[in-house]
Amino acid sequence: MREIERHNPPLAGVLPKTYNLFTSTLLKELLKKVSEIPATLDYDAFGEFDFVLANPPLNVNAVDRERLADMVGAGRRFPFGLPRTDNANSLWIQLFYSALNSHGRAGFVMANSASDARSSEQELRRKLIEARAVDVMVAVGPNMFYTVTLPCTLWFLDKGKAKTARADSVLFIDARHIYRQFDRAHRDWTPAQIGFIANLVRLYRGEALDLTVGGSETATRLRETFSPSPLAGEGRGEGELRYRDVPGLCKAATLAEIEAQGWSLNPGRYVGVAPGQNVSDEDFKGQLETLNEELEVLNAQARELEPIIAANVAQIIEA
Repeated sequence: MREIERHNPPLAGVLPKTYNLFTSTLLKELLKKVSEIPATLDYDAFGEFDFVLANPPLNVNAVDRERLADMVGAGRRFPFGLPRTDNANSLWIQLFYSALNSHGRAGFVMANSASDARSSEQELRRKLIEARAVDVMVAVGPNMFYTVTLPCTLWFLDKGKAKTARADSVLFIDARHIYRQFDRAHRDWTPAQIGFIANLVRLYRGEALDLTVGGSETATRLRETFSPSPLAGEGRGEGELRYRDVPGLCKAATLAEIEAQGWSLNPGRYVGVAPGQNVSDEDFKGQLETLNEELEVLNAQARELEPIIAANVAQIIEA
């Protein structure tokens, strides 16, 4: 019997035995098995994790909200509530949040639409932001996955952030221009690019740099970007690296700035464009794909409201 089954007997025989190769067929089977787990089951690991790392299925629909009703509220799996739409993005986000302990950190891939979705999802996002748990948001360009061409966003939560100087800010990084094109249809990040993004975050957090990944190439890029600026009166461009906002790359936005943007967590709203940088055809395509993804979510919400509006209008006419 596996460790998780020992601590949670109702899981014995429910979860698949092996899932080394996460194919679409296996994912469907896993989701089917998860649906068989009793809704009242309370996992021992709830609120206990130091770290959560996940790549959940995006834009899952047909969520059975009635089954989740007793899991809503402070200290439960969905502390901020359920969305009115049947899209599961905000549910995944809350599951990762509620799995963390008081100093836990989470990193996961999420659909771009979750950063900007309106209506009830906007309200859920506001509560998460006001809980001071959102630490870093990274915009990623298209073609970074073998089976999905759409761009995505990397979310990083930190429950311990509320007790730091970063409590009232969120770091936004636009990494859509950072990639290596290794064949016609696919991209990835080189070790130096990964090291640069990771150490950008370390600079923002006030942590020591770690050049294990990327080495000297990462160090050079960091010096070029974050060395003291003579133009800003910071000396001759030498000395200790320090974080600063860089147009087109990164921006540490305050909660007031985020509220002014409708609680959006889309890095593009804050980072802006570097001086002299034009919007390329690839950028336009990425922006169009993101807008189309959001449109699909809004259309789903509209279809859900259509019968309610029609019924209300009929009642008014018949009155």
